[in-house]
Amino acid sequence: MGDKFETKGRVCVTGASGFVASWLIKRLLLSGYHVTGTVRDPGNDKKLGHLWRLEGAKERLRLVKADLMVEGSFDDAIRGCDGVFHSASPAEILTPAIEGTLNVLRSCKKNPSLKRVVLTSSSSTARARDDFDPKIPLDESSWSSVELCERLQIWYALSKTLAERAAWEFCNENKIDLVTVLPAFVVGPSLSPDLCTTASDVLGLLQGKTERFEWHGRMGYVHIDDVARCHILVYEHKKARGRYLCSSIVLDNNELLSMLSTRYPNFPIPKRFEALDRPYYEWNTSKITSLGFKFKSIEEMFDDCIASLTAQGHLSVQPSYN
Repeated sequence: MGDKFETKGRVCVTGASGFVASWLIKRLLLSGYHVTGTVRDPGNDKKLGHLWRLEGAKERLRLVKADLMVEGSFDDAIRGCDGVFHSASPAEILTPAIEGTLNVLRSCKKNPSLKRVVLTSSSSTARARDDFDPKIPLDESSWSSVELCERLQIWYALSKTLAERAAWEFCNENKIDLVTVLPAFVVGPSLSPDLCTTASDVLGLLQGKTERFEWHGRMGYVHIDDVARCHILVYEHKKARGRYLCSSIVLDNNELLSMLSTRYPNFPIPKRFEALDRPYYEWNTSKITSLGFKFKSIEEMFDDCIASLTAQGHLSVQPSYN
């Protein structure tokens, strides 16, 4: 155990009801942590019921109110925590993404017991650029071009990039131990019955609606459970430093379609997408795998995702697996 923090103390997870945050809380509770989750409305049982049903929740989960845009509103949630996982994110809105992140970090700065902050960033903070050699896989040293994001109006990548850069600047100035996780496109079971945009995109694809995926072009994919486990690994591993890409496989749209339509023949999955003129890239994930991390396969991601969408009543077609 020498290279890990010894105790399973108390940690805070922001935006607790989100797709990634819910899984992270599930994994943290299973690992024995006490978790304080922040939400906008702790009384909303419909939105939070899936968290209270998690194993260990009754004993070790506390949900408290906090708002990314209210200065100091995270002070109480973060006070006394050893670690903070900041995964709340108002997608595609620049000022709240940056201000909200800094708001959480200002509360972290006031907490003397804090060991480490883990920020959920995105692989889009590393790949929105047009000046790299496609023969050399991108790694954590790569940053998206703010200028390119602005010119092409790639607002999600821009907001994630500016928020992560602001976090590094703040944490370096204030001597906060920060590690960031950069997940690719996240696939897997949603614990919440309300599907986020990512899960809705996958559902649409399985129903033959292609608009959202068509636009993806070439994309990295990762299982939701791997994203949660990756956050905990870099939190617990004392030698973890800097940024960690979290992606199992990178596929062109048509490679994904061919896998899906072969594996799930009775879904109306389209056979082909229009080819997009986008740069070819691979991810070099040796930084996280060198800590002993192993990724689940693309098949497991979609099998688990489809089983969950079916169980929740979103999919009426019964999958027949090939």
